[in-house]
Amino acid sequence: MKVRKFAAIDIGSNAIRLLTHNVIEQEGKKTQFRKSALVRVPVRLGEDSFTKGKISEKNKTRMLKSMKAFKLLMEVAGVEDYRACATSAMREASNGAEIIEKIANEAGVTIDLINGKQEAAIIASTDLKNLIKEDQSYLYIDVGGGSTEFTIFTNGKIKISKSFKLGTVRLLKDIVKQEVWDNLKKWIETNTNGLEKLSIIGSGGNINKLHKMSGRKEGQALSYIWLNAQYKFLDSLSYDDRVSELGLNPDRADVIIPATRIFLSAAKWSASKKIYVPKIGLSDGIIKTLYYSKNKD
Repeated sequence: MKVRKFAAIDIGSNAIRLLTHNVIEQEGKKTQFRKSALVRVPVRLGEDSFTKGKISEKNKTRMLKSMKAFKLLMEVAGVEDYRACATSAMREASNGAEIIEKIANEAGVTIDLINGKQEAAIIASTDLKNLIKEDQSYLYIDVGGGSTEFTIFTNGKIKISKSFKLGTVRLLKDIVKQEVWDNLKKWIETNTNGLEKLSIIGSGGNINKLHKMSGRKEGQALSYIWLNAQYKFLDSLSYDDRVSELGLNPDRADVIIPATRIFLSAAKWSASKKIYVPKIGLSDGIIKTLYYSKNKD
């Protein structure tokens, strides 16, 4: 048996994460991927990028320090290889390329800017395919701070995928036009029309938190009715109450509302009654694609 360590850095619009996996190789057996550690730093890059068009000096410094810390953590953990990916907030920041160059020079961390299509493809390489049953259809939704990726699966395969500039941080800042919602509604209704037994698979920190709050066991779906009731409950509370009474992290207590709204809207337009919440996301996909690219033979 051989245990190898790989890491993923996900530079999102609401937070920056470092995920490390133990990859267990045994002759004659399927390679296993097991989460070793997750570090999450609440640097809200989208708040700068989507409203001012550039990353502030404060967040630029915080991001650089985070990357230096991640580099040290990976060295201490004995990480063999890593991949760092940045999404919409860094793509849309006028100083994004400059920051990436600075981080490469000063922290020794190379960052790839990926688009929505690449993001969806990376996520699709996770254990998602193990959950997909060929006799059912699914709408996979990955809600981020700057964008949300939607993928439809039928007959066990991807039918269509699209990224929308509809993220929790954008919604909080009230910079999402009604046209984006209208386009999403049309896209979902058109592409799910005639699909029977359609369920939603959701990923992202917010839906994972909602699933945990529901008290349901791993693998047990959330119902549309429960999620709608929870949305009304959360929305009735003040931000302070969500933090002090419910114990939500300060950078989760605000974005959980718009995230829930996205899931509810998608469920309504696709006539889905169930939302499955596997513990997968971009970071998991980065590690899997990295590992398999190094082990093609």
